[in-house]
Amino acid sequence: MKLFIGMHEVVSADDYIELALGTPLDLWLGVEGESELERAARRDAARDILADHPTLPDTAACIAAEAIDAHAPELFGVVPLTRPTVRRRNARGAVAA
Repeated sequence: MKLFIGMHEVVSADDYIELALGTPLDLWLGVEGESELERAARRDAARDILADHPTLPDTAACIAAEAIDAHAPELFGVVPLTRPTVRRRNARGAVAA
């Protein structure tokens, strides 16, 4: 089954993030092996986008928080803890049930 958001096909989790932010992730995270000149150009472009859209960091944080809240058990392997049973000894030293 194919999944689309608007006219864009979503094939990975990164696609969801890129569509939500409106920018490619590589712009913010960089790419392996980029030169200093490429890094400087990428960071300049990111600064320009942030200047044009000052609420973008807050929007990204909200998206991340909602995703973590919705998928925390799967993301972090969260399992509910059970309370340990407290065993008490009576005056004679025998274990009470």
